[in-house]
Amino acid sequence: MINLTPKVCIVGCGNVGMRYAYSMIISGVTREMVLVDYNREKAEGEAMDLSHGAPFVSPIKIYAGDYPDTANSDLVVISAGRGQNPGETRIDLIKANAEIFKTIIPEIVKYSPNAIILVATNPVDILSYITYKISGKPAKEVIGSGTVLDTARLRYLIGKELNVDSRNIHASIFGEHGDSEFPVWSKAVVGDVFFKEYFKYCNKDNNETKLKKIFEDVRDSAYKIIEKKGETSYGIGLSLTKISKAILKNQNSVLPVSSLLENYYGISDLYLSVPAIVSRQGIRQVMKVDFDKLELEALKNSALKIKEVIKASGF
Repeated sequence: MINLTPKVCIVGCGNVGMRYAYSMIISGVTREMVLVDYNREKAEGEAMDLSHGAPFVSPIKIYAGDYPDTANSDLVVISAGRGQNPGETRIDLIKANAEIFKTIIPEIVKYSPNAIILVATNPVDILSYITYKISGKPAKEVIGSGTVLDTARLRYLIGKELNVDSRNIHASIFGEHGDSEFPVWSKAVVGDVFFKEYFKYCNKDNNETKLKKIFEDVRDSAYKIIEKKGETSYGIGLSLTKISKAILKNQNSVLPVSSLLENYYGISDLYLSVPAIVSRQGIRQVMKVDFDKLELEALKNSALKIKEVIKASGF
């Protein structure tokens, strides 16, 4: 049953959390939003600032709070954590953010035991897995933002290359939200036409060099944005809103979120992005893709990379 007055909690009021909050308010998908941050004054300031847009959006109650104020949330989005310091390894970052999560997750579960938890903090696949382990919740109720943003970047770049509305591009990035992610060219579609066929019809070159360049631009987008402006937040904010709508409105949307895989081409006990049906219950179903040989190798490589990092992190 759809809750007509859903309550959303955001833990972490940095740029990602606040871009998400702003997007959610404009979308009108929630009626109550509580902001939690270790810096209570910042959360209060953000809540005040957002609240002043009330005359321009659907009715919504926005306020800063502590964990007791998050009670009975329908959805909890975690964007808390810290970035990687100069000279720090990825393992060090994971361990640091895992310690932060050890303080956050028990509070979320205590006050909102039935909430869906959506993790946005990077490295998102590993922290989603850690959230699943700490929370003790069913895997379907713990979701990572995964490669929803990477997929959006891919569709944008294909649309730009072909001069086609990116909403009519159906192509996805799967695997890790990170360097070992991969595009599924074998299933890419423009409207109802397979991607490679469309290139041929338009007399466009679809050689491997062009495809490789498109993918590399997707994979390296975050690095380039961070180099130019210091962080990425608008795209992930919109991506999180897309996932949230699928959950709160019970849309049964197919999205490449990070979810627990069990015996997925031999991959188990691991969070990675493959297509999943997202609904009010969280992950309704993980869908199995008929990958070609290279894509399947890429998926297994991505799984291996994540496994190695989890093991090295001690989880």
